[in-house]
Amino acid sequence: MAKNDEMKDFPEATISPTKDVGDVENAGARNHTKRGLSSRQVQFLALGGAIGTGLFVGSGATLSAVGPAPLLMGYIVMSFVVYGVMNVLAEMTTYLPLEGLSVPYFVNRFVDPSLAFAMGWNYWYTFAMLLAAEVTAAAIIIQYWTEAVPVAVWIAIVLLVILALNIIAVSFFGEAEFWFASIKILAILGLIVLGVVLFFGGGPNHDRLGFRYWNEPGAFNPFIAKGNSGRFLAFWYAFIKSGFAFIMSPELVVTAAGEAEAPRRNIPKAANRFIYRLFAFYVLGTLVIGVTVSYNDPSLLSAINDGAHGAGASPFVIAIQNAGIKGLNHVINAAILTSAWSSGNAWLFSGSRMLYSLALTEQAPKIFLKCNRKGVPWVAVLFTFCIGCLAFLNVSNSGANVFNWFTNITTISGFIAWIVVLITYLRFRHAMIFHNTLSSLPFRTPRFL
Repeated sequence: MAKNDEMKDFPEATISPTKDVGDVENAGARNHTKRGLSSRQVQFLALGGAIGTGLFVGSGATLSAVGPAPLLMGYIVMSFVVYGVMNVLAEMTTYLPLEGLSVPYFVNRFVDPSLAFAMGWNYWYTFAMLLAAEVTAAAIIIQYWTEAVPVAVWIAIVLLVILALNIIAVSFFGEAEFWFASIKILAILGLIVLGVVLFFGGGPNHDRLGFRYWNEPGAFNPFIAKGNSGRFLAFWYAFIKSGFAFIMSPELVVTAAGEAEAPRRNIPKAANRFIYRLFAFYVLGTLVIGVTVSYNDPSLLSAINDGAHGAGASPFVIAIQNAGIKGLNHVINAAILTSAWSSGNAWLFSGSRMLYSLALTEQAPKIFLKCNRKGVPWVAVLFTFCIGCLAFLNVSNSGANVFNWFTNITTISGFIAWIVVLITYLRFRHAMIFHNTLSSLPFRTPRFL
């Protein structure tokens, strides 16, 4: 095949970074988004987005359904999946760190505009639903302390604080997210250390747990079927359920790249350190859960069946109560509340930037391009915020039921998005190889991926 014919086969894969980078450099002169996120804010945004209520609370229901071994295995495998998605996104993003950047931009450029349109709105819809899910979780968590105040009041307060953090300036949002993420990290590290102490019998009751619960009642709780089939289905169930804990966290880095300082330096930093943090927080966290709480623990089963609020359904808190430690459950509940609030904050940011990006490519109304003098796309923020108000469904339904609706919706949408990301990356690499420009990449995905 002649070279000209080959070029016709890949019209959308032609890469011309000079023009695009120039557009980025001139963006500050226009009424567009501005680069106000520092290196530490970008890294903590990526990390904080990956630590949500899924680990603190949702892991308890998974543990009771499948046992500790599938729970741990599911999170390990999902961690590697997320790490792979993070790296391929970082490679494409650092090559083209454009203003208003989003994943659909790459889909449009390297795959197909129609698919990019569909994925753009799928992403926005997922971010908006995640906002509603985290606000729902926050309201449930607050009810752990009191049910005297109507849940609608707590939902309104949480939503308004999130809106305020997103509407002022991106630097203000980044700083708030940095401190939110710091609290989450300290909380999960503290819980892991506490789990190690309980493992060796350092609790008030001096009961050395070891791997007792892996022996009795066992490491596996066969799911649906018996025997090896049930064990496999248990792992598969845990793998799918773990997705909510990670969903859309790699995309946060891409979203932040459009407003990050020195993205070609800071985005690779976030990507390279991501796997260590995933292992430290999720893998060790689920291991601690599995060794400190049995899957048939009466307190765990009762909390799940009764739809316990906040920390009441957290396996970490159940382990603390079983060990005879008093008062710490309120501290954990506060940390879980911070986690939900932080995640909701990040999802509103991501959803609004997705709308802004779609408007840049004329796949959404141009009104979403409107920015205030601080570079915040305020129309996109307000529109996404309105969808987050679906959290008020809690007023007429059980909070646990509403939360489950949102988690199921967003998890499947997120998996679809990751599949498209990987397809897009294959096209991106094909284009780079065709043009013999692989050596120009500022960041390369590790070879073992």
